[in-house]
Amino acid sequence: MQLNRYTDYGLRLLTYLALLPPGQRASIDEISKVYDLSRNHINKIVHQLGKEGVIETKRGKGGGFSLARPPEQVNIADMVILLEKSMLIINCQTPTCRISPVCKLNGILLEAGSAFIDSLRKYSLADLVKDNRQPLIQILDLK
Repeated sequence: MQLNRYTDYGLRLLTYLALLPPGQRASIDEISKVYDLSRNHINKIVHQLGKEGVIETKRGKGGGFSLARPPEQVNIADMVILLEKSMLIINCQTPTCRISPVCKLNGILLEAGSAFIDSLRKYSLADLVKDNRQPLIQILDLK
């Protein structure tokens, strides 16, 4: 399974936020520059994550966004499910597959997708940054 770019960028953004010292906020421009990503893409992700309560956003002077809860409480599987438009590996309906009434492939792929999510459920955002916090901070040029 390959995650879409939106999810990839969302996980990068969340990783960045997990590295920030408590109380520090990031900006859309900052994330866009660090990862060399479209400001528009980052804006959409921030909007969705804010709407879902994953991040806190603040406008105006001293504004920006940060995690709404500690990284240990942000589950990777939950974030993938939130950011992916669909978790279907294949779509047997479009175009309609003639063998779908007797095909076992869709069931097998659903099982594989569930195993993928179950594997991700074991990890939080904190797991992404522990043991390599300093190298990540240096690579991302966090201050």
